[in-house]
Parts: sequence; C-alpha cells; structure tokens
Amino acid sequence: MPTLPREQPEPSRLESHEVRRMAESFGADAQRYDRARPGYPDALVARIVAGSPGPEVLDVGCGTGIAARQFQAAGCAVLGVEPDERMAEFARAHGLEVEVATFEAWRPAGRTFDAVIAAQSWHWVDPVAGAVKAARALRPDGRLAIFGHVYEPPAEVAEPFAAAYRRVVPDSPFSGQPARRPLDMYRAGYAKFADAIRRTGRFDAPEQWRFDWERSYTRDQWLELLPTTGGLTRLPPDRTAEILDAVGAAIDSMGGCFTMLYTTLATTAVRAGTS
Repeated sequence: MPTLPREQPEPSRLESHEVRRMAESFGADAQRYDRARPGYPDALVARIVAGSPGPEVLDVGCGTGIAARQFQAAGCAVLGVEPDERMAEFARAHGLEVEVATFEAWRPAGRTFDAVIAAQSWHWVDPVAGAVKAARALRPDGRLAIFGHVYEPPAEVAEPFAAAYRRVVPDSPFSGQPARRPLDMYRAGYAKFADAIRRTGRFDAPEQWRFDWERSYTRDQWLELLPTTGGLTRLPPDRTAEILDAVGAAIDSMGGCFTMLYTTLATTAVRAGTS
C-alpha cells in the first residue's frame, strides 16, 4: 500500500463512519484512479485462471475495472460488484458488466462462478461473512482469490510525505503512523484473511502467493497516483497541493524519478465439496 495514508483501515484508529467515508471516497475522480493505479502481475492472473474450473469470474469491489479488464483479456467473462456508482459507471463505460451493491448486500440470484476475486478490496468486506458468501457463489472447485499490492516508496520519498502529512493534517488518524512499514505487517493481514476463510469450513486449505516486481515512477506519475490514496481523497485541494509539493521536491532531489519495489500478495482457496 502507499505509505501514509493507507487504504486498509485500522479499526483501533478509525471509527466505522470514518471507514465508510473513506471507502466511498475513491470514486471522487474515477478517471484519475483508473489512469494512475497499477495493474496486477500477469503471472497472478494466469495462475488464478489456470486454477479455476472455468472462465466465469465475479470481481468483488471491482472499482473502475483494473483487474477485471486483465481477466477479460485472459479470456474470462467477468461480472463486477461495486458499491460506488461513480466507479461502476466508469467500469461499464470500459466494457465491464457491473452491479451496484456491497458484497454483503449483493444478491447472486442463483448465479454461480468459477472464481471470485477481490483486488485491493477485501478489507472493506466482512472477512467471515464475505468468505461464506463467496463459497455460495462458487461452483464446485471454484477459487476465491484475494490479492493486493504492497508498495512502500523509498525512504527518500516516504519520509517527506509523512512529515508533510503530519504538518498539513495533524488531526488525522493516519498522522501517527510510521513513514514505512515492513512487508511482514502486510503478510500478517493476508494470513488473517486465510484464517477467516478456514473458519468457514467451506474451503480447502488456503494458500499464500507472492509476486515481486518493480516499476519506475517519474515525479509527475507519482504525484498523479498519490491523490487517489485513502487519506488524500477527502482533503481540500490546497492541503493536497501542499503535500504534493513536498513530495515533488523530494523526487526532484533524487533526479526526478525513483524505482518502486512492489510485492503483490494473494490469499487463495478452493471451494470444498462437489455440489
């Protein structure tokens, strides 16, 4: 996840209404979100497709359809479920069928799928209730795949960002977080997803997958992405600009670009049973 602010809400730090407001904020600029956010490793998509019994995919919290379009390109038929009408409208305009609802409230109406995926979205879903619902929506041997990126910028970018954020938004629950976090903290989150899946008794033993890759960002490219992250989506433009100026100056001091080391983590499990 981007260094401060983060997208996975921490219940001890955020009240439920704050979590809801953040979840509903990403559609404020759906076009920018889709343009700036990275896609997912082709190897991850291929592994999910190969490990599913067929091509029909349900994408939970599909957003603008970044992951869904990759699965379509791999030959899948994808239905998206997305609570934000603005994100859903963008995804529909780019060739994805989307139904507007939270996953908990969504009605499958007897439909079943070969895979249920959640790309950077499962932390908005009740983990146990969501896993139970996914099991009901899956065909025998269907696969649930929960995945997302860990992307911590280098300290030369992360620390000026954190300092600017604390200065500009001192009362934010994000302001007390460290500039960077170890990968193990994110892996622990995906292990908790696996525990919740196990507790349903409806899946075979969950697996943990990891994909490491990298991407170079220019100053402009990184400043395009940052406002699509959780703690910035609801800030007034002048506060956002002050934070971006600080980050931009840091990137300029590095020669105008930097390399991001990405890790994409996945928790995945096959639905147990034959009927």
